[in-house]
Amino acid sequence: MIERVHEHLIEELRTNTRTDTIFVLTAIALNLIALAVNSAVAMAEGTTTTIVMFTFAALIIVVNLVAELGLIKGRQTREQLLTGLLRMYRDNGVDGYYDPSLLAAYRTRYNLFMLAVLFTGLVALVIPFVIR
Repeated sequence: MIERVHEHLIEELRTNTRTDTIFVLTAIALNLIALAVNSAVAMAEGTTTTIVMFTFAALIIVVNLVAELGLIKGRQTREQLLTGLLRMYRDNGVDGYYDPSLLAAYRTRYNLFMLAVLFTGLVALVIPFVIR
């Protein structure tokens, strides 16, 4: 039974990693695309271009908010799963093979991902309006 629980926890960690990767890549790709589109639109004149710029700005805000919240939840989930694995390893006397400091490393990695998403989002929001 313990093997099945271990397999389940490992599969949940894989799913967590895939989901977090999708959040980060989607947010950064959207930010870069929106930056390019809004920068090009900012050079044009007219009411329509302003509406397009603000629409893209709203999209950037929503997608980045979803990505940031998703990464926060992903970090929490990973910590819970790894804590459970460590407990299981400790109970079975094999905890020496997993360094608990990896939890801090994962937390740092999540913070860096969140910073990258946030910063590209801010750049995608600010630069087109500066150009305008």
